[in-house]
Amino acid sequence: MRSIAEVLDEALARNAHAPAVRAASGVWSYADLDEQAHRAAGALWSLGVRPGDRVAACLPNDLDIVAAFHGTQRIGAIWAGVGEALAAAEQAELAGLIAPALVLAGPRCHLAGVDVARWRTLLADAAPAPRLEPDVDAPAGIAFTSGTSGRPKAVVHSQRNLLLPGAALVASRGWGPDLRKGDSFPFTILNLMVLSTLLVPQAGGCAVVMDRRDVDGVAEWIGAAGVTVWNGAPAQLHDLVRRPDAPLGSLTEVWSGGSDTPDVLRTEFARVHGLVPRATYGLTEAPTVVSIDPPGDDWRPGTSGRVLPHFDVAAYDDAGRRLPRGEQGELRLSGRAGGPWTPMLGHWEGHGIRAAEPGPVPTGDIGVVDGDGWLSVVDRKKLVIIRGGANVYPLEVERVLATHPGVGRVAVCGVPDERLGQRVVALIEGTGVDREALAALCRRNLSPYKVPEEWIQVDSLPVNPMGKVQRTALPDLVSARLDGGPGHR
Repeated sequence: MRSIAEVLDEALARNAHAPAVRAASGVWSYADLDEQAHRAAGALWSLGVRPGDRVAACLPNDLDIVAAFHGTQRIGAIWAGVGEALAAAEQAELAGLIAPALVLAGPRCHLAGVDVARWRTLLADAAPAPRLEPDVDAPAGIAFTSGTSGRPKAVVHSQRNLLLPGAALVASRGWGPDLRKGDSFPFTILNLMVLSTLLVPQAGGCAVVMDRRDVDGVAEWIGAAGVTVWNGAPAQLHDLVRRPDAPLGSLTEVWSGGSDTPDVLRTEFARVHGLVPRATYGLTEAPTVVSIDPPGDDWRPGTSGRVLPHFDVAAYDDAGRRLPRGEQGELRLSGRAGGPWTPMLGHWEGHGIRAAEPGPVPTGDIGVVDGDGWLSVVDRKKLVIIRGGANVYPLEVERVLATHPGVGRVAVCGVPDERLGQRVVALIEGTGVDREALAALCRRNLSPYKVPEEWIQVDSLPVNPMGKVQRTALPDLVSARLDGGPGHR
């Protein structure tokens, strides 16, 4: 198995001057990227970073973060991204989990560290770092779970696991040097490094590092950079549906991930822009993509694509027994027998790794995998609402509400009820949405006990950088509105 230090080798040999990375501050060829990765390794070494040390980067989407990541890997250090959008206390919490030896601090970083100006000076003056042979199965990257239903955890992956998603996707989708893969999610998320600057070199294409997530910015990047594959959140697709003039003609694939992609959104996007978005299901513990729709227009309603060939995903009951295909239970993930995938190394705790439990990795998601490998997610196991002894999965209700044309983003949760245990509450983004029309829609498509009993209209729901609703923030929002605040009906 080759290392991340070697991932550029084939592209360098084929055409060292081909564009490797395009970002706001310019374009690097493969030769440029290789040189900048060497310089970053030297700069980190000069700052005392050694194999096994953690390097935390809180940097914007641009060339700096790409060079820093590759440099970290070349000296056997462990990479961890800290989101710029996080509050000071949240950034400090993540840093406290991993105790970094060094922080690369961008303009929105609240942690003490090396700022961008000093980092660039160090790059310019860097002496070469020692040539090391990193162990591809040693810790290489830390990804933080989203913390939407609790405190984030620090998941540790090897270089082997960070390279495998790119290899699997490039092979299964037939990508080559024409690939121009655009990503607008923050590159502080480890999955984005995996799906861009580690995936794209394996095809010999160009990673387009977008620094804007708004609909105008995304459209401008796609048009200007000739992006062929773009990875976005459902909310971004929703906005692009309302922009039929957006210059998306270069696209051959649109991915939707980070949260559930309603079927009606896929249909509408295809009607407006001529491409059916490819739904994905991914895990921090994988890392990244576990299932995806095949290339082209093939898809099945209610699914998140087909499981990639190096994974084995199945539903399990509460006793830990594997269920037959087509039956619903908690989804668990393992590698195919004799395949290349190895489980995550574990969680970083304090100054070391707590090894992962043996056996299939529990995802915390309730779902189904059918006989053809199509995967459907019902909801997070922890989010189930137990109303009068019956289970209500918020995602099931949200999918129905999302079909209403006046609804933007929606979240469903439970609130305590003295008689029922919990009752169902719906929070709706949008204006002028008629509660009776939404209730009637739910009654036509859901059992009566699943129809929300409380309706709250909000200007916007709290979301994380991946576009997922922050479930931990909902109880306070609901409590404030149910106590007589604006928007409750």
